[in-house]
Amino acid sequence: MSTVPPLPPQAPRIDSRFWPWLCRGLLHLGGWRLLGEFPDLPKLIVIGAPHSSYWDGVWGLLMKVALGVDVNIMIKREVLRSPLGLILRPIGCIPIDRRAATDVVGQMTARFARKPRMWLGITPEGTRKPVTQWKTGFLRIAYAAKVPVLPVFFDYPSKTFTLGQPFYPAGDLDADMLAIRALFRGYHGKYRDTE
Repeated sequence: MSTVPPLPPQAPRIDSRFWPWLCRGLLHLGGWRLLGEFPDLPKLIVIGAPHSSYWDGVWGLLMKVALGVDVNIMIKREVLRSPLGLILRPIGCIPIDRRAATDVVGQMTARFARKPRMWLGITPEGTRKPVTQWKTGFLRIAYAAKVPVLPVFFDYPSKTFTLGQPFYPAGDLDADMLAIRALFRGYHGKYRDTE
């Protein structure tokens, strides 16, 4: 990657040199870049969209490891039970049972409370299929854990991940969701844009 912003002092880090080096090489071969700067915050929720392909997860995981940033990623429990779990668990993927979604907010809030530094990654659409409404879980976790939301915009035509500014939710679920979704206009996923 030609542009790798430095991690700020409070960012959680991966304890490895080899894996970031390898992932930087793979991203370079794929032509992907990261634009923007990370905020110097010990705790936040990272949301990425538009999410329309399995490739979003592949490129996103490569990017997070390449940067050496330790972002915990919420992922379907079934994926981590497959052979992929041997790779995904060590790089920060957290198993989520979507059938018991009501407890996810409590689990993640407790995790934030236990850790001095934690960045949590979520795809707010909750699926690769087109949706008219985003899942509200990321905002409910942000409210309960009292942490800001960092938008990351996927753009396939330019092969870029762009870091937005931290969004501090006001506590009004509908208004906060409208404001956040508006930030994603103009960015294009592999198969669709944010609706």
